[in-house]
Amino acid sequence: MSRRPHGPGAASGAAASFAQAIEVLRAEYLPDALPPVAVALSGGLDSMVLLRLAHAHGLDVRALHVHHGLSPNADAWRDHCAAAAAELGIPFDWRAVVVAKGKSGIEAAARKLRYAALGEMCRAHGAGVLLTAHHLDDQVETVLLQLLRGSGPAGLSGMDPANRAPGLLGDERLAMARPLLGVARADLEAFAHEQGIAWVEDESNTDPRYARNALRHQVMPALAAAFPGYQQRVARSSAHTRSAQRLLDELGAQDLATCLAGDGLDLVRVRALSRDRIDNLLRHWFSVRRLAMPSTAWLVQMVAQILSARDDAQLLVEHPDVEVRRHRDHLFLVPRRPHLAGMRDPDDAGIIEKHAHAFRWQGEASIAFPDYGGVLHFDAAERGFDPAWLRAQGLEIDFRKGGEKLKLAHNRPSRSLKMHYQASGVPAWERGRLPVVNAGFDLLFAAGLGMDCRHVTEGPGRVALRWESATPAIPG
Repeated sequence: MSRRPHGPGAASGAAASFAQAIEVLRAEYLPDALPPVAVALSGGLDSMVLLRLAHAHGLDVRALHVHHGLSPNADAWRDHCAAAAAELGIPFDWRAVVVAKGKSGIEAAARKLRYAALGEMCRAHGAGVLLTAHHLDDQVETVLLQLLRGSGPAGLSGMDPANRAPGLLGDERLAMARPLLGVARADLEAFAHEQGIAWVEDESNTDPRYARNALRHQVMPALAAAFPGYQQRVARSSAHTRSAQRLLDELGAQDLATCLAGDGLDLVRVRALSRDRIDNLLRHWFSVRRLAMPSTAWLVQMVAQILSARDDAQLLVEHPDVEVRRHRDHLFLVPRRPHLAGMRDPDDAGIIEKHAHAFRWQGEASIAFPDYGGVLHFDAAERGFDPAWLRAQGLEIDFRKGGEKLKLAHNRPSRSLKMHYQASGVPAWERGRLPVVNAGFDLLFAAGLGMDCRHVTEGPGRVALRWESATPAIPG
């Protein structure tokens, strides 16, 4: 545990800055009453000061700790947090998480689990706001890191003083606030010294393998020596960039409202925009769908295909979360789905092995066919198959192979499934996933279209077939 020397006249500034931030929080996020607030308490200097300030301000506080298990000192940190909360009479809670390194690294994985656990505890304690101890130096580190990564305005905006982060906390009703964002770390140290606050030191904060630590211990001291007070100027530039990003968001929302047609973008309207506005529109579209933000290289590829692909081209651009596809000059975000056994492009030439699954209907309301990606329902109807006849049939479910014909009504001709799907506006990428049901050589039903009329009769107690695809939701 550490206590460090303090700078003159800085402690009162930390308290004043906190009080001002809390009043803004009351006005903008919780104007009527402030329910219990939670403090994300790690045991380090910043969060220990935040806990003391929240308590001194008269807030109804809950102290929440996440035990990552990444340090041999993790148990001691948890115990320190529990003791500090008990000393102030503040309810304390904690959760243990198991961090496995993901594609984005151990820091990103730990961050995701930490905020999910904090959101869970906030809901358990009825807290409407989670206070985190991010301060001015953290803001500057964030902006510099984003600058070095080549980020645009969204990245260079830094952290908001307060916002809702359902993607992190798992709840749209929870607000996350950073009331110390305008306070330098040196001022927090001064306050801790003045108040006799003890804190713990995370040994990973000195590990130079982490980019943030390299900035903190090597670059930022050099900047401070050459440009005293640079932190406030970087934060001011970040605030200007945040304002510019809000304008871009407003423009993106207006363009999205203009170009959105159903679930997709009308590419005729999109092409009428300037290149910069197209980029901004696509970023905004991904943002409102809570998808990972596309890289600049990805956007270049995406826009090039939008502007230059033939009208009949089956455009497909892969994204980590979705597939971007085009149908009838509209752009769609389609959930990524696994390939199903036996699936193929039925319009390809050549003979393939048959993958039909034989079954009999025994009166069930529905039968799940996971290998075909959905559920076949047998609904009671006034128009459909005679149930006694249907029970007697040896049925098969299969993906279409090409050449099948379907007659939907007695006064309409038999047409190929391809023609039916085209007339019904079913996108090409969906057709290969829609199965058919046969009785011997007779096609009875095609998912997405309906039943063949030649075995359909009218009267009470008939059975109508209906296919329900197990379509995954777009993540986010």
